[in-house]
Amino acid sequence: MIVVGVDGSRAGLEAVAWAANEAALRDVPLRVVHAIHRWAAEAGPGRYAEVAQWMRQGAETVLAAGIETARRLQPQLKAEAKILPGDPREALIRESERADLLVVGNHGLSAVRGLLVGSVAYGVAGHAACHVVVVRENPAASSGEILAGLDSSPRGGPVLEFAFGEAALRGAELRVLHVWSRHEAGGRIPPSRGGGGSVEESQLRQLEETLAGRRERYPDVTVIPEVVKGHPVDALTEAARGADLLVIGSRGRGGLAGMVLGSVSHALLHRAPGPVAVVRTPA
Repeated sequence: MIVVGVDGSRAGLEAVAWAANEAALRDVPLRVVHAIHRWAAEAGPGRYAEVAQWMRQGAETVLAAGIETARRLQPQLKAEAKILPGDPREALIRESERADLLVVGNHGLSAVRGLLVGSVAYGVAGHAACHVVVVRENPAASSGEILAGLDSSPRGGPVLEFAFGEAALRGAELRVLHVWSRHEAGGRIPPSRGGGGSVEESQLRQLEETLAGRRERYPDVTVIPEVVKGHPVDALTEAARGADLLVIGSRGRGGLAGMVLGSVSHALLHRAPGPVAVVRTPA
């Protein structure tokens, strides 16, 4: 099941559109959810019953718009709506425990709590129990390319697995980009393996070795490995302009590293021009 959060904003409907198409590709159900205050979601007769009813009706209107968007794009899709009680971030994280994928919008304003949806997106991307896709805007037309960003850590397996799977589902090319800098090895230039060649050549060989096993498992996926020197945010933001989806990790060390949701991952959610998949990776 794919879960998508909506809040009444245009960004929320963009997320629904992406999620509906993804659910159709995967042949799984779609659940459209919207969070409101717990007391409003669970209130019965009483002093504030009318206010609670008004809030629930508002939530149902938001959900209905989401369901309509999903069914307009994918008429055969099995889709359902659900009101979630509580803080949007906490509610979506709880809901992610029952999902294969959680999809949220990148920006906008929460109709109920006045929270920037960006705050919700950043919160769930770092803590959800499943992979998260954050949608700023859907590409006007498919480019037929998935972009995966890899750092220098050994934790890139889940990122590659998700990216290969998406490319196979869509019949798309997979571009795997590794961005390196002198800071990767404590200020030293990374050593060349296998004898001779530039740093880029050495790291490209290492990247090819990393990709070898999955090339065999996904023989129909065309893979384009690439190594560039620079800052990962700048390089991946620029490369993502030509991609249908950017796939990055949520944890690790190196370029895409740091804390629960690394600084590079956080920046890419803010700057990437299209949908970004944040893949759960080991601590």
